[in-house]
Amino acid sequence: MNLKLKLNIARNTALVMLMLSLILTGCSKSPKFEEGKNSAATMQPSVITTDNASPTPTPEEVVATPVPTIDLETVKPDESGKIMVVMFHNFVESFQPTKYDDGAYTTTFDEFRKLLVTLYDKGYRLISMADYLNNNISVPAGCIPMIFTFDDGTSGQFNLVNEGGKLVANKNSAVGILEEFNETHPDFGLKGTFYVNLGNSTFEGEGTLKERLEYLVNKGFEIGNHTYTHINLLNAKSADEIQKEIGLNQKTMYELIPGYKMNTFSLPYGAPSKNLQEYVVKGEYEGVKYENLAIMEVGWDPAYSPVSKSFNPLSVHRVRASGINPVDADLAWWLKNLTREGQYISDGDPDTITVPKSKEENIDHDKLQGKRLVTY
Repeated sequence: MNLKLKLNIARNTALVMLMLSLILTGCSKSPKFEEGKNSAATMQPSVITTDNASPTPTPEEVVATPVPTIDLETVKPDESGKIMVVMFHNFVESFQPTKYDDGAYTTTFDEFRKLLVTLYDKGYRLISMADYLNNNISVPAGCIPMIFTFDDGTSGQFNLVNEGGKLVANKNSAVGILEEFNETHPDFGLKGTFYVNLGNSTFEGEGTLKERLEYLVNKGFEIGNHTYTHINLLNAKSADEIQKEIGLNQKTMYELIPGYKMNTFSLPYGAPSKNLQEYVVKGEYEGVKYENLAIMEVGWDPAYSPVSKSFNPLSVHRVRASGINPVDADLAWWLKNLTREGQYISDGDPDTITVPKSKEENIDHDKLQGKRLVTY
């Protein structure tokens, strides 16, 4: 077999595999792979030779490594668009409303299972809070990144059970359901940030609190600060009180998982401090320093792209997960009313930021962090 034929076979095989991969993700409905046309990168074979190779390599020394391209007019990436940071609270098997609780912040396990299917089919893929804040978003071309956050550390979000002498996530918990979904949809992502109050009951179930937190961290989930006892910061009367609530939560985390720093914060009740907000961002308690690089609000709308001029990590808006009784501006509402054109559509390349020319003015070039800006 001659060199040219080998290269053609390698290139065609790679193209088939790439196209199958995109089809299986369900994000890019009709991707086109063409050399140089409307693309952020062109397909060029890469030739690797051994140290003693002759100037003209033999067929055995050639490795073709094609770089995929996308038809920008088909995928229509826009990495300046909005990203939904979803806020979850309670998960239950079934729910009976009372006059004190109408289920606005509660969803059933079955509804959560259905939601994951809906999100996947609509092209959403989970990313971590850290990757969002660091502008390190990597999802397939045409997909839409989404972030899951969970407040208060309830057992419905996550609890451990003993199966054959091994502690595992309860299948009837948000984490257990995510793990199960990940087995059949590994490209969806197994990510999320849990905002906990370590002075309250946290993920009640089997195992110690240390074992519960370690399980989440070892699975790749993130833990964030939510104050030690879930105080309303509006009622905090001093900087010392705020620093104790946030700093003691971090100190306790260090005692449970040495070296683990919680660097994002979720406002209890969505309420910021009146005049002491600087201590919510940064402070110290009993020699333990903390610094929150991002603050989650109880917002009603999607968050800005990390490269947007409007992006402010100290004011990250969130979309409330749909409860038993859906309301306007919850997740179900946004899934129905937020157009694809208004969202962050990935170009599939974590090293480039691709936007339509008409939206280039929305980009803060200082936030690109070395990534290449591509417009079309």
